[in-house]
Amino acid sequence: MKKFLIAGALSAIIMCSACTDLDVTVESEYTNENFPTTEEGFIAASGPIYSQLATKYAIDYWRLQELSTDEAIIPARDGNYDDGGQYRFLHLHTYTKDHPTVRSVWQWGFGGINACNRIYKLFEQAPESESKPKALAEIRAMRALYYFFMMDLFANIPLMTDFNATVLPEQKSRAEIFAFIETELKAALPLLSTQTGQITYSRPTKWFAFALLQKLYLNAEVYIGQNRYQESVAMADSILVGNRFSLSADYVSIFAPDNGPQILETIFAIPYDANVIQGCMFARFGLHTGLQEKYSLPFRPSIALSTIQLFYEKFNLPNDVRNSTWLAGKQYNFDGTPIMIKTTNKGLDDTYNGPDPSAEIEWQLEFTPAMPLKKVETMDVGNDELGKARGVRSIKYYPDKNTHPTTRNSNNDVPVFRLADVLLMKAEAILRGANATSVNGELQTADVLVNKIRSRAKTDPVNNIGLNELLEERAREMAWEAWRRNDLIRFGAYEASWGFKTDADPDKRIYPIPATEITLNGNLDQNDGY
Repeated sequence: MKKFLIAGALSAIIMCSACTDLDVTVESEYTNENFPTTEEGFIAASGPIYSQLATKYAIDYWRLQELSTDEAIIPARDGNYDDGGQYRFLHLHTYTKDHPTVRSVWQWGFGGINACNRIYKLFEQAPESESKPKALAEIRAMRALYYFFMMDLFANIPLMTDFNATVLPEQKSRAEIFAFIETELKAALPLLSTQTGQITYSRPTKWFAFALLQKLYLNAEVYIGQNRYQESVAMADSILVGNRFSLSADYVSIFAPDNGPQILETIFAIPYDANVIQGCMFARFGLHTGLQEKYSLPFRPSIALSTIQLFYEKFNLPNDVRNSTWLAGKQYNFDGTPIMIKTTNKGLDDTYNGPDPSAEIEWQLEFTPAMPLKKVETMDVGNDELGKARGVRSIKYYPDKNTHPTTRNSNNDVPVFRLADVLLMKAEAILRGANATSVNGELQTADVLVNKIRSRAKTDPVNNIGLNELLEERAREMAWEAWRRNDLIRFGAYEASWGFKTDADPDKRIYPIPATEITLNGNLDQNDGY
């Protein structure tokens, strides 16, 4: 299924590779004889919008949303993986206007917006056809998604809708961008498809628009200081009454290397392919060299990415299948034999001062939740075998034996919106004051909604859940799906201390506008605190 999808909607990464230069004039790409007129033609021509989304979503964008929280951390290991301190700065909330990932994500997001504007103008010039209105609506919806990402990260940003604009764009307030996203989605909704499955899996549908509006309204108090929780519930109900999606019985399958349109829980995902659509590298960054043989990986993992003890301890519910997405403690092969590391006494622990530092030993690989620092100033846990194994590792995006051996890109698709999030968002909105509503004859209280997810997780039900407990449930269900920063800010918890971070500056809820962008566009004012 995934191969077919890639060959259809997203093979335009190859077909339209010449279109990825945003400076190409629209008129030079098509003539009256070859403008798209069919749905397939419009899909192929819109490829750069989707290929741009895939390039950095699961790496740089993910890092801004996760490494700045308690969910994920990349410590230095005797200088390795420090990379100029960029991961440390995200964890400690000491990021600045010169941070390379902040700059990369700004360019990625506005590159996507520019691609939307360019292709929208192209499609406007296409002959009238039955497929044209829907194609234009899909571009507006995708542009709204890009704007949501950028507004969430940077707040006050330029608003650009004209590809051929001759003046630098003006900076708009977060409230103005919020209104633009809302207006665009509502305008696109009547024209978007209700179809689900293989053809629309990675394209915007009505359900995509409802989910994005639900997320927008849930965060409205943060974004614009308004309570829009009842509207958030209404958007959830618009999805739920359609009965197009269902919770997958097997939680792990949602993120497996062979996931795809057959996952009936996924509303919108970014398809990745180790050879064609690159940008998914969770196994590359997050595993350990000692796990290479167990998972039949054709490359050597880099051991960098893990989580902190405080976050791992949230996975404490009995029999919860989500607990299995983490690797902690002593490690074993699938046949039950221990995974052994050949080293020396000194190689295992560089503080060893016994009589035989160079004696060869075998040590069973053991991931420890605690991460004591050997160098506080550089957030360094050391690079002896104990240091390499500091931190619990995630296998939520299950290691892919078909990962590309050279580029280390995997085939796991990455969901952006899925039904479990819709249920949790609706539960949260109700806890924040919205009225519970009935769907298909069922009165859906917060407990009812969360217990649907608890039942799938095969763990104990909740009873009279509160907001704090809901945040914990979101941590368990949505871990490593690029929503943690958004959640912590909405719950007023982004200023808390975790790991090695003690910064409590509320200005850090919003990232700085990159210094290079302010230099290029004198209309931009820097965000407060930078």
